[in-house]
Amino acid sequence: MTPTEHYPDLAKVLGLSDLYLKREDLHPYGSHKGRSLPTMIEHYYNHGDRHFAISSSGNAALAAALYIAELNKKNSTNAENPDLSSLVDLEIFVGKNIAPHKLEKLTSLAQNSTCSTGQKRIKVTIKDRTLQALSEAVESGARSLRQSTDDLALVGYESLAKELSTIKNIGSVFIGTSSGTTAQALAEYFLKNKLPIQVHIVQTSSCHPISNDFENYDGPMEKSIADAIVSQTTQRRAKLVPLIKKTGGYSWTATNEEIETSLKLVSTHTNLNISNNSALSIVGVMQAIYRDWKMQGSVVCLICGE
Repeated sequence: MTPTEHYPDLAKVLGLSDLYLKREDLHPYGSHKGRSLPTMIEHYYNHGDRHFAISSSGNAALAAALYIAELNKKNSTNAENPDLSSLVDLEIFVGKNIAPHKLEKLTSLAQNSTCSTGQKRIKVTIKDRTLQALSEAVESGARSLRQSTDDLALVGYESLAKELSTIKNIGSVFIGTSSGTTAQALAEYFLKNKLPIQVHIVQTSSCHPISNDFENYDGPMEKSIADAIVSQTTQRRAKLVPLIKKTGGYSWTATNEEIETSLKLVSTHTNLNISNNSALSIVGVMQAIYRDWKMQGSVVCLICGE
C-alpha cells in the first residue's frame, strides 16, 4: 500500500473541491510498475521459469530488477550449498534515449546482482530496437515480462484499484499512460464493481496514439520531457478506449509547457518535487477543468514514479 495524500491548497488553485495524490513513487519497487511485475514474475516462477527478459524505458525494468534481486538473495543464502535451480536471470533491453539516472540505477543493480555462485544474474543492454531484442531473447527461451501483451499484468494492478476505491468520495482518477495496462486494469475493476469512478489517461505531445481516438492532437511537435510514455502502438487500445468512455473519462495530451507549469504548481502548493511523468496526471486535471469536464467527487492523480 502506498500513501494517499490530501492537498486542499493545490485543489483550491486548480478549482477543485478535493484533490488527492496517490504516491506510487513511494512504492518499494520505485513506481506503480511494482504492482504488476512482481505478480508476473511470481506466477511464471512458480510455473518453472527462471530466465526473464524485458524491454523498458526504465520504470518497469527497475521494478523487475529490484524484485528479482530480492528473490535471488533469498534463494542463495546458503553459500555452501546454494540451490542453483531457484536462481533467476533477467535480461533488460533499453533504448539509447533512456534517462541517464534510470540507466545508472539499472546498471548499479546489474553490477551488484552477483550471487554466491559468482555469476551476475541481471544484465542491461542498450539496443536500437528493444522489442526486436526482446523477441530474440524469447526465441532463445526467456519469458517475456512485456505488460502490454500479457493480461496477467492486469492482475497486479487490482491492489491499486482497491486502494483507490477506498478514497473518500472518489469520482475520478488521472494517470499518465503509455501502453494502457494500468488504466485498463483500473477501468475494468471499477466497472466490474459498479463504482462510478472516471478513468482519465494522459499522453504526451510526442506519443499519443490512444488520445488520438478521442481527438486529434494539434499542438507543438516536440520531444516530450515525459520520457516514460513511449508506446506508439499498443494492443490494449481496442479494449481500453471503450472502457475509458464507459467510465465517463477521457484521454488528454500534454505539451512540455503544460508539464512544466504543473510541476511549478505542485512544487509551490505541496512542496513536492514530482517527476515529469508523474506531472502528466496534473496536466490532465488542468485540461479537464479548462474544458469544463463534468467531474463529481474527489479527484485523484497518480504520482506514478520517475
